Amino acid sequence: MGSLRLATIALFLVGSSALAQTYGVGRTPSADEIRAMDISIGPTGEELPLGRGTAKEGATLFQQKGCAGCHGKAGAGAMAPELQSNKGQDLPVWERGKGKSGWMILPLTAPYATIVWDYIHRGMPLGKEGSLTADEVYSLTAYLLFLNKVIPEDQVLDKESLPKVKMPMASDDYGRLPDWKHGAPRLAGYNH
Repeated sequence: MGSLRLATIALFLVGSSALAQTYGVGRTPSADEIRAMDISIGPTGEELPLGRGTAKEGATLFQQKGCAGCHGKAGAGAMAPELQSNKGQDLPVWERGKGKSGWMILPLTAPYATIVWDYIHRGMPLGKEGSLTADEVYSLTAYLLFLNKVIPEDQVLDKESLPKVKMPMASDDYGRLPDWKHGAPRLAGYNH
């Protein structure tokens, strides 16, 4: 009975698509519309817009734009995920980068600084996503990286410098698997 229902749904979806094309529902997006939606930023930062920002500018914006209302005065201690680690630098980054809520602290655990920029640009502030200027995003990114001791307070972030920031969870360490050889015992803690 379940597979019959699934087949019916699949036929309906395929048929709907064909009917939409046949009867002129929808249209192909223009090149400008596609470009406007193509806002992803890769590790190399090629797609980053012009702009610049510093941690000092970001600290002011963090208060002005209401970030502190959700994330706490200095990126910790409120209802939204923490943005600053309060754990010692001597701990491994995965332990230092885990907030009280269990969420990972993005400015500390992202393998590339461009990920932090991209997330702020696309997803913040909540309810007004995409409303920040490039300068504001560079400044907020600089502030969060400074809070987590990734960059010095006076470092200027821009299209050229942001991709060069060495993150604590460097890309070559991010998903590294432990050494394993065929026939070796299971890894410690592996339950299956």
